[in-house]
Amino acid sequence: MSFWDYFRTTKPATAALAKERLQIIVAHERAQRGKPDYLPQLQQEILDVISKYVEIDRQDVQVQFDRNDDCAVLELNITLPEE
Repeated sequence: MSFWDYFRTTKPATAALAKERLQIIVAHERAQRGKPDYLPQLQQEILDVISKYVEIDRQDVQVQFDRNDDCAVLELNITLPEE
């Protein structure tokens, strides 16, 4: 250690460390829930678009999200009224 090294302050990369820890926590939380965060909003937007063209009862809509090995499937079943 030289004389000048004593006066140099090395700041620990606390921001980078905190960011990495936060990313790990968020990934862990998402994996435990099993559903993406955008799913309720996506469901609402799909229902809004369908409601523009066909009058549907919200209780006649079933949304199911399944995750397999490398594939995620969003299944949307809507009972349309007979015209």
